[in-house]
Amino acid sequence: MGQVVNSVETKKLYIETVGCQMNVLDSEMVVASLRRHGYDLTDSIDRADTILFNTCSVREHAEEKVYNHLAQLKRMKLAFPQKTIGVMGCMAQKDQKQVFERAPYVDLVVGPGQLHRIPELLQRIEAGQGQQMAVSLGRRDGSQEDIRRSHETFDPLRDPTMRPTPFQAYLRIQIGCDKFCTYCIVPMTRGPEQGRSPELIVAEARELANQGCKEITFLGQTVNSYKYVNEDKTTRLADLLEMVHEIDGIERLKFVTSYPKDMTAELLRTVRDLPKCSTYLHVPAQSGSDEILKRMKRGYTVADYYAMMDRIHDILPGAAVSSDFIVGFCGETDHDFQQTVELVRRCRFKNSFIFKYSVRPGTRGAELYQDDVPEEIKALRNNQLLAIQNEISQEDNLAFLGQSVQVLVEGPSKASIKRGEPGPLRQLVGRTQCDRIVVWDGNERQIGQMLNIVVHDANAHTLFGTVETMELAPEVFPLPSV
Repeated sequence: MGQVVNSVETKKLYIETVGCQMNVLDSEMVVASLRRHGYDLTDSIDRADTILFNTCSVREHAEEKVYNHLAQLKRMKLAFPQKTIGVMGCMAQKDQKQVFERAPYVDLVVGPGQLHRIPELLQRIEAGQGQQMAVSLGRRDGSQEDIRRSHETFDPLRDPTMRPTPFQAYLRIQIGCDKFCTYCIVPMTRGPEQGRSPELIVAEARELANQGCKEITFLGQTVNSYKYVNEDKTTRLADLLEMVHEIDGIERLKFVTSYPKDMTAELLRTVRDLPKCSTYLHVPAQSGSDEILKRMKRGYTVADYYAMMDRIHDILPGAAVSSDFIVGFCGETDHDFQQTVELVRRCRFKNSFIFKYSVRPGTRGAELYQDDVPEEIKALRNNQLLAIQNEISQEDNLAFLGQSVQVLVEGPSKASIKRGEPGPLRQLVGRTQCDRIVVWDGNERQIGQMLNIVVHDANAHTLFGTVETMELAPEVFPLPSV
């Protein structure tokens, strides 16, 4: 008689991620962990045994979108009560039990500092132990050491299939934030600022290189504030860049998001002197008005920001800088907004992410200031600033016409995917050393390569080009002997 083998059907996981690069990395680590517990990914909610939403709390719209998604799942949960629905990330940490109150059919609520517990919590739910919640301590709910430990998210498990491309990866070097800007909920949802051990960072970078990764982006809420103290040795971001720069296989290094006051000359010189470092810096300004910056508790003045920009361009003349702006913050006048316009025109950012202010419960801004700028004024300022930025971006991109730029080929462009081009000949996309997007007609065999592209057209967001061809020297034939 043949031996009977009992096979266990693989559980299906659906995960949806919104928000910042931190959330993208968190989702990768959660998926890597759950794969070890018998889960496989599916892109279908209907086929999923477990449905997870990785959430963001930076803007109200992002939260309401998640709650709307949850509401749409109520009928599915009633029809298939064995399915597990979970909410993870910053909204879970901020709202905690409120998630269960607004969506009683949700089974799991997990903050970003407790993601390593998800497999254990899912097992409890499967065992019939009811709803499960794991969140980190609040900023006043214990000793500083206990609070920091409860927010740690340094699990090194990685899953290459969850990355934007197989050749690019995020690497967290820092969690949390101690800046306490009055509009921002991050210090509460992600906890105190703490740097990760440089030995662990380098070890993880080596693992990423072994997996075929060519570009690493260091992540931190204020990444250039990174500091790790071990006895009498202090490691900063410049030191980390030098360490990872030596790893074979890694061809490009980036870091986001930076804080203006910590953009030191030492760090900029390190970026200049290390060929693998991208000359792209993302440094949010948020406003061009000293009065608004003070209300935001940003910790710098407009003069400080201009001095930083001068320092960047003195040390890295070809650097591209992008920024973030919040329009319509409490008390923002037309004059305040015009000062922001002046800052954008003077700094000529590669691009800017512009947002309308929305009150975040739990922040100092919600406690101290009235949200007194009408919504229509916020929308008008948002559109005006975006139009100015797009005009600058297009002017600066047109300066690349006729130039050859080196790109890391990421894969098919969005337009190629939308058109359903079958390949191997199709439109591809990549990014330059200064993070500009380039598209061209290429071959799928180019994906993952560093390639030179000659730019022949441009708009505010994209450079268009063709693959640079090397001119071959004419063959020289020896003269016949006489």
